[in-house]
Amino acid sequence: MTEFKYNRVLFIFIVIGLLAALVIGWQRHRIEENGSRVEMVIDYQDILDLADTEGMPVPLLMRQFRDAGITSLAIYDTTLEQLQQNGKLTALSGAELLSRYSIGEVDKFKFSDPSGQISPNRVYIFPNIQDGFSQSDFQEVESDLVERLGAARVHQLVTADNHLGVAIDAKYVNVFTMDLGLSSQQMREATDNGFLIVARPTNYVKAKPADVNAVFARLKKFNNVSGVMFAGLEVIGFPDSMSLTARHFREQGLTLYMIEHPLQLQFLKQEGLLPLAKAINYQVSRVYVIPKDEQPDVKLEDAIHRWVLCDQERNIRVNLLRKFDKPEPGMSLIETNLFYVKSIKDGLLDSGFVLGRAAVYPSYYPPVWLLTLIFVGATAGGILLLTLIRPFAVRYQYILLVVISLLLIFPLLKGGGLMARQAVAIASACIFPVLGMTWQFDRWRRREPSTGSMLSRIVTDGLSGILVTSAISLIGGFYVAGILADIRFMMEIEIYRGVKLTFVLPLILITLSYLVRFDLFAGNKDSKQSIGAQLAKVLNYPIYFKTLIFALLGVVGAWIFIGRSGHTAGVPVPAFEVKLRTFLENVMYARPREKEFIVGHPAFFLAVMAFYRNWPRFFHYILAIVATIGQDSMVETFAHIRTPLYMSFIRGIDGLVLGIIIGIIAVIAVQVMNYLSFLLGRRSADE
Repeated sequence: MTEFKYNRVLFIFIVIGLLAALVIGWQRHRIEENGSRVEMVIDYQDILDLADTEGMPVPLLMRQFRDAGITSLAIYDTTLEQLQQNGKLTALSGAELLSRYSIGEVDKFKFSDPSGQISPNRVYIFPNIQDGFSQSDFQEVESDLVERLGAARVHQLVTADNHLGVAIDAKYVNVFTMDLGLSSQQMREATDNGFLIVARPTNYVKAKPADVNAVFARLKKFNNVSGVMFAGLEVIGFPDSMSLTARHFREQGLTLYMIEHPLQLQFLKQEGLLPLAKAINYQVSRVYVIPKDEQPDVKLEDAIHRWVLCDQERNIRVNLLRKFDKPEPGMSLIETNLFYVKSIKDGLLDSGFVLGRAAVYPSYYPPVWLLTLIFVGATAGGILLLTLIRPFAVRYQYILLVVISLLLIFPLLKGGGLMARQAVAIASACIFPVLGMTWQFDRWRRREPSTGSMLSRIVTDGLSGILVTSAISLIGGFYVAGILADIRFMMEIEIYRGVKLTFVLPLILITLSYLVRFDLFAGNKDSKQSIGAQLAKVLNYPIYFKTLIFALLGVVGAWIFIGRSGHTAGVPVPAFEVKLRTFLENVMYARPREKEFIVGHPAFFLAVMAFYRNWPRFFHYILAIVATIGQDSMVETFAHIRTPLYMSFIRGIDGLVLGIIIGIIAVIAVQVMNYLSFLLGRRSADE
């Protein structure tokens, strides 16, 4: 039997790296625990629409939403259409104005115009001066029109009641829905009703410094602006005035609110968003909103559950709510939406969150010296795995350790090293699950298989084996969590790049580790054929119909396994699995992954049984591969840096506990089936 030696010096370096990763992990955990304040936001216009639909005074409805849990109102650039719908002004085309003159509405729209006549090719705008909308508010609209269209196209009028109006040289259809600017009147109304303001401006065409300054000058009048969440496809100032935008953010202490992409991978595409985040030193908060085309199909209780879950799992600190447009049975439309908001609030408070201005994580970057120790530990783990696949001299192990470590650390010492960190994180996620399973292989090789092994021995050895194997795998998880623990990854501005590779490479490595220890085609426990010889035998294996069936099942399994990893939408989730996930999310702190507690960990116990009962070696290999998937999934969980570290750890533990229970049930079920098969297979002497 070939003996594989575990270099203790390499193991010491691995432990030192683990201690460094735990220090970084604790620092990150403190940041995540202290950043538990969530901002509840709804559109200003949604409240106005609900009030109009139900005939309720706007101030009363605003107070009810504030009491239900809304902390902030999202204020968009206003439009002539919106202002007219809200009764703030009247906008008419020249042709419409001439028509109204013809039916005698001259008093309402009488004005003096230097041109001396009404032009059908102009748009005429008259203020409706009232409580909450003054002549200065209308002058703000006029200035917005000048900013968007140019002063030469905007002409001032004087109405019969001595108010100012404007005439615009433009087609009505072009300007009626055109974004103007943030309305001071709307922001003042939000402030007066006790809300914070979330500004949602749109960029100007070929934005000039004066345009950028105008936006932030208006925001500067209010000290309750919690953040800026850009609307449209660009940030304000893109492309030539981005530095000015960043300067205003820093000077006014504004937070950049970034909307998570519907596929939960980074953010909605907005030109200039990520460069702006970097320019303001990542003073950002993550936003979630249920997609507009999806919300009508989402049940109210599912939407409520989703909000609490995304705040817990994805570092979401701004909940941008959209109103429901259909009432629930037995409730009015307003009651439905108030219940929706209050239920989310109660769920967040029960989960330990507080409501208010969105929490902003400090710009954390792990100390270089701690990263250096992790790099050395990961390198030691990789070299140790190489020696367990193809042993080589100890002195060469140390030479490799020094050379590879220096190459990886050098970019860190120069102040960069992002690519090196990604590479070491991917390596750690791939190496340690394989190390854990390889240790289990060597543990099996030191035991004699027996067709009569007691069930208790299988269960106890399986339990001790999976605990140690999982502990080794978790070293890789903590390495990944430490290596990528900085503000860019926590906010998902940078992402872990090796998701698919993390699921595939360990299976290749564990196959090599298995083949140097076992013979797929022999019943003995020690390999007598080289890896090449075994692979050649696999390629030359006769094709039977049952072989094709198993191959097809394997392809389907691989398609599901790879397609369900990462953030792709290629493999749908069946309805029963959605219900299972919801149940586990409700009863457990962190829902474990199915690949672990349903597939991987039970396969580990069955692999123990397969070895002790001397089942066909190829079947044992398949079970070992599936068990590695469970270990690998547990490590890959830590690569989702947006998920709090504590939740990732508990998710792995929950999956391990459930997997152990299901694994024990699985081996007992197989034992019962074997016993029933034996009884049914017996024949009497007469037969």
